[in-house]
Formats: sequence, C-alpha cells, structure tokens
Amino acid sequence: MSITEASARPETLGTVTVGTGPLAVDDVVAVARHGASVALDPTALASVAEGRAIIEGLAADPEPHYGISTGFGALATTFIAEDRRAQLQASLVRSHAAGSGTEVETEVVRALMLLRLSTLMTGRTGVRPIVAETYAAMLNAGIAPIVREYGSLGCSGDLAPLAHCALAAMGEGEVRMLTAGSTSEVTDASAALAAAGIAPLRLGEKEGLALINGTDGMLGMLALALHDLRRLLTTADVAAAMSVEGLIGTDAVFAEDLHALRPQRGQARSAANLRAMLAGSPIVASHKGPECTRVQDAYSLRCAPQVHGAARDTIDHAASVADAELASAIDNPVLTLDGRVESNGNFHGAPVGYVLDFLAIAVADVASMSERRTDRFLDKARNQGLPPFLAHEVGVDSGLMIAQYTAAGIVSELKRLAVPASVDSIPSSAMQEDHVSMGWAAARKLRRAIDGLERVIAIELLTAARGLALRAPLVPGVATGAVVAAVTDVSGGPGPDRYVSPEIEAVTAIVRSGP
Repeated sequence: MSITEASARPETLGTVTVGTGPLAVDDVVAVARHGASVALDPTALASVAEGRAIIEGLAADPEPHYGISTGFGALATTFIAEDRRAQLQASLVRSHAAGSGTEVETEVVRALMLLRLSTLMTGRTGVRPIVAETYAAMLNAGIAPIVREYGSLGCSGDLAPLAHCALAAMGEGEVRMLTAGSTSEVTDASAALAAAGIAPLRLGEKEGLALINGTDGMLGMLALALHDLRRLLTTADVAAAMSVEGLIGTDAVFAEDLHALRPQRGQARSAANLRAMLAGSPIVASHKGPECTRVQDAYSLRCAPQVHGAARDTIDHAASVADAELASAIDNPVLTLDGRVESNGNFHGAPVGYVLDFLAIAVADVASMSERRTDRFLDKARNQGLPPFLAHEVGVDSGLMIAQYTAAGIVSELKRLAVPASVDSIPSSAMQEDHVSMGWAAARKLRRAIDGLERVIAIELLTAARGLALRAPLVPGVATGAVVAAVTDVSGGPGPDRYVSPEIEAVTAIVRSGP
C-alpha cells in the first residue's frame, strides 16, 4: 500500500469509547482504517486524575523515584531536580523520536495512538487527563504524526514510533492532516494543532515516559492483520473451491464426516466453506459416478482445508494474544492498583512478536498452496483438457503464463518474510536493554506478507475464473459462478493476449475489499 493510499481518510464510521476496559480488534480497525472518532469515558478520566495525584505526591518526595525524579535506561539512578523535570520529559521525547526511512502507513499511526490512549485511560500510567484528551483530540481532528519505518527494537516497546507521536502532541515535528476526501498533506505539527484548536502539551513528571513505553505499534499492526487475514482466509477458500471445480477435482474429500475424524476446528470451517461453494455445481456433477477414473486429487486441491484450517487456527491463537494485550496497561514504571509505582518488564514485545512471526509463516504457506493451484491450471499435462496457459490461440498467445511468474515471485519473497524476526536480538542502551523482541520488525514484514497473499490469491481467482469460463458449455455452481462474474467484470475473461497487470490489480482490489 502506498503512502498516498494509506493516508486518505475514509468517511467517519461511528464513535469508539475509550475507557478503563479493553478495546476490541474491530475498534482498532474502525478508528485506524475507517476514521471512527473516539470519545473518553468520564469515569475513566476521573481514574486518570486519581493516578496523577499519586505521581505528583511522589514527585515532591526528596527520595528518587524512577521515571518521576530520575533519568531513564542506563541513567535510571541519576536524580533530576524538580526545576529540570519538564525539560527531562521533553528531551526524552525529542531524543527518542529518532526514526528513519519510509513513512509508515497512516492507519498504523492511528492504531498505535489509539492503543497508547487506551493504556493512558486505564489510570495506570500517572499522566494528567489533558494528555489523554490531547491524543483523543488529535485522532478526531485527523492529525497523524509522521512515523518512520526504522527505529523500534520492540523493547522497551515501540519507543521511536511512539516518541514521534508524543513529539507531535508537543507541537513539534511533522504530521499528516487527513481530510474527508482522498488527499492529505504534510505540515508542521504546531500548525496542525493550531488549526484544530489543540494546545501543545507541556509534559510533566513521568508523562514523556508514559507516552513512549508500550507495544502499541506492533499490537496495532497485529490487530489490523487479524482483521485482514480472517477476510483473506475466506477468500482463499473461495479461490480453492473454484480451482477444484475448474480442474475437475472431487468434492468428496470435503465431506463433513471425513473432517470429523480429525477434529481441528479451522480445518472443519474451511471444509464447510468448500462444500458450500461447490454445492450444486454442474461441473462437479459432470464427472461423478462410476465412469469417473479420478482416484484422488493433488494435495493443493485435496488438502486445502488442512492448510487453510491450520492458518485459521493460527489466527485464533494470535487473536487470543492480541486480546490479552488489548486488556493490558503497559508502562514502566507502572502505577499499581494499590498505589505503588513499580518498575517492570511488561513492555517487552515477545508475546506479540512471536504470533506476528507465526502468522507470517501461515501466510507464506497459504500463498504457496494457492500458487500451486494456479500453476496446475496452466500446465496442459495437469489441467484436464484446458489450453496450455489458458491461451486463446496456442503458440501465438501466452495466456496467463507470466501471471503465474508473478505469483511465484511473491511466494518466494513470502518464504523469506516467514523467517522470524523474534529470534533476533541486539543490545542497546549501554547494555541495560540487552535483549529485545524485534516485534515491530515482525509486524512490518507481516504487513508486506499480507499484501503479497492478497495478490497471489487474486492471481488464482483470475486464473480459475478463466479456466471455468473455458469449461463451457459446462457451467460452474451458483456460488463460484457469482465470483467468476465479478472477476470477469474487471478482467474481461478469456481472449487474446492483452495487458495483464491492470487485471491483476483490479482483482486484487476485489480481494482486498473482502468476500
């Protein structure tokens, strides 16, 4: 997804209330991607104020308290005088806003701001209510701080990305101003805040630390990925059903009683989807009965529920981790329920990093199986009587030969992206932070992997639709036929060679919009 595409603010979709309880994945998607506004629960804001009173009491204590009257990281034992603490917090944010590289998608920035706001509203961070109110106002005004690709090691959380957001709240750095249309513009944070009537924050004790110590970036990308992958797995089932039908495969292997013998929940759901898609198909019916000599289909057809189902179960596991993280109050130090301020390690991104990597593995495997089905359609030795490469005039036309190359190239990259980031670590902060999660990196590569999976599935749909059209006078089933019609509307169906790339992009847009 390009920055221009990612920066366009869609029409506002309702309001999400942020309080002491956890947000749902759908809440994150609504605010991050669909422009939903946020409202702050008054009871939770009162809890925020109560937490702040505890911090202010500790700030007046002559004894040092980490993050309140001390430095940070390797400087955690350095006492900071009261008249220097505002400067300390501002300096923390400025120095940590050290990102570099390509601009991160606006939906990711909105997600991480919303999730940091959610933690602030738990009352466990000790910030003033105005800090939470400023973040909510920025989200509602369509002010998206510019965050860069590189900078987070995933411990202590997503420091640099979150620091860029905090910097913008202070009226410094650059932001994107999102509009109700399809455009946005880069401007100074100070100008954007002024235009929206938002006063820049002047941070007090601990507030800079509270704004940058969290897993919100990697968690936001996990939430968006879960939403996208649930949609994509359904579309992968649709594409697989079309390929089974178009390649004269059997639907007998998807029978409910066969899958009950192996009670994997995701597998059962995928098999049910395939049965529903293939129900009543004239093409499937045309080769049933004693005259059929097919004993069993290739694995890419026969085992689709097993692979797609395993991916579904992986998504469910990742969702359970996301739900726990969404219910968390991550900061260091953190204000406990009984009023203590304690140092802790909850900011470490390992739980989120692991499942982000796990999802990348599942994405690569689902795409790999999809590409194999595409390839079968193009090989005259395996496509059950269709023209080579589904070409219109064999020898003159190349058909979809190179579309398969594109899918193969993407799958090859997805295998590289499946190499886990979370097994890596590199020490930082003078060896104080000597083991890091790389969760942000895991999330970034998963986003690229999901983009690749969308395109691989789109190429299978394009190929299967053409293959099914070439089965005439036999016709596909009602469900698969509807998909063939939708794909043909944007691709043109069988015919002489033409410019293929726009067709792939058009079908990818259908895939991205969901089944």
